[in-house]
Amino acid sequence: MTVTAPADLSPAGWIAASGRPWERLMTLGPPGFAAYARLRFIPDPAYAGQSEGDVDVAADHLSDAAQIRAAVETLLRHTGTPDDGYLLVWEGWGHEVFPRRALLRPRLTLPGRAYHLFRVPLPDLVSGAAEAAWEREGGSWMPEPAFVWPADRAWCVTADVDPHWAGIGAAPAAVDALLADPRLDVVRTDPDAQQPFYH
Repeated sequence: MTVTAPADLSPAGWIAASGRPWERLMTLGPPGFAAYARLRFIPDPAYAGQSEGDVDVAADHLSDAAQIRAAVETLLRHTGTPDDGYLLVWEGWGHEVFPRRALLRPRLTLPGRAYHLFRVPLPDLVSGAAEAAWEREGGSWMPEPAFVWPADRAWCVTADVDPHWAGIGAAPAAVDALLADPRLDVVRTDPDAQQPFYH
């Protein structure tokens, strides 16, 4: 299978032991990167109290999952281990969406969230091959990953279920590449600053 569920959670240990406050870790990922950005799935709120349902998007607007794949595609040029990557998928999607073997593996538990760990060649995540393999084995759709990173930890994409954006920690050159990608709406951010949220 293109997506495997390791028995050992140590590849995700750097996230679990990061020490970053929960609300920052779940939305912007682990600390230590030279640059941070937000991949906006939809524009930031235009006014206080605005609901996501009040946002009009074009008919051809990319889904959140497609935007994450596009970001990972750009980031592949900024890692030495593009064929060896990891995903954390939130267990809250429900047991029925996970391949059975994943449910037999240990979960990574963080404050407020628990995740299943998967290993994947990152080009397969980008191409959709990982999603197809997941669906063949599990018989269900593949949820969006909450964390995506290469084995060398050159960057990390973090997409919690609550914000309208994904946080990305990376080298400045990688963030510059994301900013230049015409498929994506990416802005630089200070990981210690208050971030925008919808009501």
